[in-house]
Amino acid sequence: MFISRRTALALPWAGLPLAAGAQGTAFPDRAVRYIVPFTPAGLTDIMARLVAQRLSEIWSRPVVVENRAGGNAMIGADAAAKSPPDGHTLLAITLTHAVNVSLFPNAPYDLMRDFVPVSVLGSLPLVVVVNASNPARSLSDLVAQARARVLNAGSSGNGSPPHLGLELFRRFSGAGANITHVPYRGGAPGVTDLVAGNLDFMVSNLPECLAQIQGGRLRGLAVTGAARHRLVPDIPTVGELGAAELQMTNWTAMLTNTAVPAAVQAELSRATQLAVRDAEMRRRAEEGGFDVLGWDPDRSKGFMTEEVARWGRLVREAGIRAD
Repeated sequence: MFISRRTALALPWAGLPLAAGAQGTAFPDRAVRYIVPFTPAGLTDIMARLVAQRLSEIWSRPVVVENRAGGNAMIGADAAAKSPPDGHTLLAITLTHAVNVSLFPNAPYDLMRDFVPVSVLGSLPLVVVVNASNPARSLSDLVAQARARVLNAGSSGNGSPPHLGLELFRRFSGAGANITHVPYRGGAPGVTDLVAGNLDFMVSNLPECLAQIQGGRLRGLAVTGAARHRLVPDIPTVGELGAAELQMTNWTAMLTNTAVPAAVQAELSRATQLAVRDAEMRRRAEEGGFDVLGWDPDRSKGFMTEEVARWGRLVREAGIRAD
């Protein structure tokens, strides 16, 4: 059951601050900083701003999104790790951070030690896409092409979710596949080159190629989610095509410092769960391609642990190195 913003704010406890600490101070007692370690207007930033707006309403305190991009998303994460552990600093992460655990073993912070999840907020699938002029009409057609000639495949950088999807496809295609990875500084330039015919295919984040698919310039061969996506319902899942090993999602989660008091962590979870149930927030996130999840901290931690392990194996076995 969805809870509208009006209903949520009318609940007797929805807007009340939580008493925290021996001094009886309320949480939050000032503005909350929500660090997004990516540039504005990206997928993570969009979800973070939607949630931040709802949290501001619930707490009657500003929740300010601060974009601190750079260092493969580690600069912002490091700033959050070094912030006072009082709950007034939150961190937005994605699958990229789970991969960074293996790509950057000497990072200045430890993802699983220094942070605890508040919630895995949402996820979205990737799409195996080719130029509309490509004769491939199915995933098996693309595999056949990879075995017959060298294919150039783009991604948004070494170790990025599209690169991981590409490596899964390479494995699925078998030892005879000939695929050259072409990394870009972001997904959009790769999609542009694919439309221009300079690449053979990509495993792209859905929002980054959606307009081109809908406009007929790209053809989607498979989505990597567990179910068909409402925005591209005609594209089959990898599971339907006998390629379940390609199943993956990109995702975004909210974290806070491990040393934040338990009562404050509980309030962060309570308010965030309420925020993601807001019907308008969900509608806007879903329009952007997200499946809204809003998992509790325990489920979120289990999922993150599995993701760190899964992609760590792929990084090692495929010999993926940082840019």
